[in-house]
Amino acid sequence: MGDLPHDENPDMGAIGHDGTLDADNPSTAEIAANSPRYRRKSSTFIDGIHDVSEDAYMAPAQLYSTMSGRLFHSGRIAIVMVGLPARGKTHISVSMARYLQWLGVKTRIFHLGDYRRATVGGGGEVPEDYFYPNASPSSVMLRQKILKKCREDIYAWLNHENGQVAIYDAVNPTASGRRSLAKEFAKHDVQTLFLESYVDDEKLLRENARNVKIGSPDFADMDPDEAARLYLKRIERKIPVFETMNEKELNYIKMINAGEKLFYNNISFNYLSHRIVFYLTNTHINSRATFFVRAGSATDEESYRADAPLSEAGWGYAKLMADTLTKHREQERAESIARGGPDIPLRPLTIWCSTRLRALQTADAFEDYGYKVRQRSQMSQINPGVCEKLSERAIRRLYPEEVEKHELDPYHHRYPRAESYHDLAVRLEPIILELEREQNDLLIIAHESVLRVLYAYLMHVGTMEIPKLKFPRNEIIEIIPAAYQNEAKRIHIPGLDPRMVPGSPEDIRIPVPGSGSDLPSFPGGGLGSPPEPVVVVDKPPERVVNTSADAVKDKLGDED
Repeated sequence: MGDLPHDENPDMGAIGHDGTLDADNPSTAEIAANSPRYRRKSSTFIDGIHDVSEDAYMAPAQLYSTMSGRLFHSGRIAIVMVGLPARGKTHISVSMARYLQWLGVKTRIFHLGDYRRATVGGGGEVPEDYFYPNASPSSVMLRQKILKKCREDIYAWLNHENGQVAIYDAVNPTASGRRSLAKEFAKHDVQTLFLESYVDDEKLLRENARNVKIGSPDFADMDPDEAARLYLKRIERKIPVFETMNEKELNYIKMINAGEKLFYNNISFNYLSHRIVFYLTNTHINSRATFFVRAGSATDEESYRADAPLSEAGWGYAKLMADTLTKHREQERAESIARGGPDIPLRPLTIWCSTRLRALQTADAFEDYGYKVRQRSQMSQINPGVCEKLSERAIRRLYPEEVEKHELDPYHHRYPRAESYHDLAVRLEPIILELEREQNDLLIIAHESVLRVLYAYLMHVGTMEIPKLKFPRNEIIEIIPAAYQNEAKRIHIPGLDPRMVPGSPEDIRIPVPGSGSDLPSFPGGGLGSPPEPVVVVDKPPERVVNTSADAVKDKLGDED
């Protein structure tokens, strides 16, 4: 995948009373909540959902911009999460932030657990009665200190950084506390939308606890089911009072059992609230993998309009790819059982492909395994317009001004009668919502331009990096959703002819810094030249996850 440029100004300080940054007095938000801006400093294989967004570029699917940076005439909104631990609040928060940021809505998540850890220090514990309604005076003071700091950072971001949606991720267990919170936000001219994740399905509770929490050292070498039971008992002991949402005067949405049912109350206050509800009707918190793979090579690789069939090499690639993915999924299941996971059948695999003949024929290789293939017309590759079949030299000669514009902004620029990557992202929005709704493992077979956009959504890649993302044919890319961030993995396809790996010309010769290029993505960037043949060496799958493990480790023991 393409690498992100290093941040030129990584030191963010606290916001002073005059609205300026105080670099000598970093806030808890910058230390704890926003430290993940360093995560994808060197690789787009690390999910950037928690990165501090830069204001220089529009979001991938953003349709317009405003002076204030706020969209849809919706003002400022605080989405307040409600629910006990292991109910999927953080997962929902991250998923919702991903979708809103994709649309261009300035959204940031404020995890109260980050503030608690920053206040009590590394390895510190809150008092036993910290969550009790009748807590001791010292515990009440500690709780108020943590809450005050978190809310100050929310207001600072909304007021001084033109933020629009602040997601407040905490338990918020009592009705009185929620009413007070709504009144406080109203004083700051912030609309409040409560979102409760309510789970009474014991099987789902145990699965959530097992998937999210038992990585803690407290449960090391313990049977996963027993660890989940102990963890849920710990929640009952530490948070003895929880009142589900029933406040008629508040704006709230209640998700029951990870989207099985959805209730809402008083949420018709603006367009953005309706978009949030619409998104929540298409999401869930069940774990499943998404795989990305290129279509095989065709007999006529350079034509956009000719719907050419697979070449002989393309058929061979399709068979190798299908065998590799099938073996990988079976191996992952065996490893999960060996680690103490449940001995259950493989999760069903759904296959999506475009309506192009080469994609359909690539998917045919899975028929022997009994998988169904669904065609998606929106997943057709980017339209090159007048650039079809033209060499880069010819494009430079015929359209020098267009080439210059394209090099400045390869994401938004379109050649005559062509599509831009932004056009493609807007076209793919129904696919993104279907992707969120899908509960089976999902394999997407498409042209590299389509894979770039869908991968960018799931891994929060910026617009200037999307045209440079690389999907060589000798790799399957797997994305695994997790509560705090998504994880990515490369799965090598062994035995391919090295000439197959570079594959078809990038975007039918549209002169954009291509998959084989390490050129800059804006001013100074040049045309990507065809990559050299790759020497294929058999190697095991490489797992590429967030190496800044502290934040993820912290979430494992999070009781907020």
